[in-house]
Amino acid sequence: MLDKGDLHSSLFDPVLDTMTFLNEITHRHPDAISFAPGRPYDGFFDVEQIFTYIRRYVGHLADRGRSPEEIRAALYQYGPTAGQIREVIADSLRVDEGVHVPAESVVVTVGAQEGMLLVLRALFGGPDDVLLVSCPCYVGITGAARLLDIPVTPVEEREDGFSVADLEAAILRERANGRRPRAFYVVPDHSNPSGTTMDLPSRRALLDLAERHHILVLEDSPYRLVSPGRPLPLLKSLDRARTVVHLGSFSKTVFPGARTGFVVADQLVEGTGLLAAELTKIKSMVTVNTSSLSQAAVAGALLASGGRVSELNKAAGVYYGNAMRTMLDRLDRHLPAARRAALGVRWNRPEGGFFLTLRVPFLADNAALDRSARDFGLLWTPMAYFCPHGGGRDGIRLSVTSLTPAQVEEGTARLARFIEAETIRAEETTREEGVGDDR
Repeated sequence: MLDKGDLHSSLFDPVLDTMTFLNEITHRHPDAISFAPGRPYDGFFDVEQIFTYIRRYVGHLADRGRSPEEIRAALYQYGPTAGQIREVIADSLRVDEGVHVPAESVVVTVGAQEGMLLVLRALFGGPDDVLLVSCPCYVGITGAARLLDIPVTPVEEREDGFSVADLEAAILRERANGRRPRAFYVVPDHSNPSGTTMDLPSRRALLDLAERHHILVLEDSPYRLVSPGRPLPLLKSLDRARTVVHLGSFSKTVFPGARTGFVVADQLVEGTGLLAAELTKIKSMVTVNTSSLSQAAVAGALLASGGRVSELNKAAGVYYGNAMRTMLDRLDRHLPAARRAALGVRWNRPEGGFFLTLRVPFLADNAALDRSARDFGLLWTPMAYFCPHGGGRDGIRLSVTSLTPAQVEEGTARLARFIEAETIRAEETTREEGVGDDR
């Protein structure tokens, strides 16, 4: 029998329980309409396509003069720790995103999540080092920081999104308190969970601030190429001072089952070379290497599209854009302006991505989610999950990417009924507490 007190303190952190609770409630209510999953639409996946991608990569190796034995080893054996498709990824970044980096600056990872862990472990070496995050924030980065005992300081988003001035103020506060802000994590395009997008002036201002204050920007942007329209430039494509470490993922753009991501770390480390080489050392002790078959499938997809992931996902971008517009239209229909004003309900209007944020006049916690699932057959994600130091108590994250239009229609109708019921419940609770205070 192990003493729970002897286990790592991160295991008692609520951030590590958030997805567990959501999975449990989903299992208890399998017929509920779910606005919770942030995953691609299954209809875009064809089983045979995986084999086509792998064959495309095998042909690529043969065209480059690799022998049958070398090709066999590339698929079956352990590969290079830094990855065997780094050149393919670097070529894709150049033609699709305008990012010009050598293949040696790329590390292929087991999803973007491993990339976060590697980067945090490499960059945060002292007890006074602190990670700044745009808040609300993807739980993967805060969870990884918690596992590594790295303190996290949130920089709250405003109603219209991220503010560079707020980040600078946070940097100065941390330094005044004797801590060293080491890096800032942000999802600049159609953020998870809020759905906000950073405008071009803010992107340039962020890079200028990072250079002036000698901090790194950890850029995570998995939704930009599965959204309609021409995306704004990647932070990394605007980066002239090597202040941006880009965390890449193929989970949304190719398929999540590949569990393949990458890090672009072209920063110079004094006396050793590129930061990517340091990340590779850490990876060798974590996952050894990324699945060769997964890399082959992803590389085949990139090669088949000429490196243009945007072209590969053109249909997906249209689909997800239509899904978002349908969701916003149905919200307007079931909660018209006068009614939502009376209730105190509001939401933002992203033009792409997977998520939007809805604010409600009651506590949107696990208990409310349980009532929503039980009484209305409806699932969503509490925004409090994404606020590492509190906050988000009145927020709901909604995702429509895995639902049909009919499910979105029925789901928003249920959502409106749930909000009405919860608002009445909250008002009754407040009145009862007021009577109790009078007594």
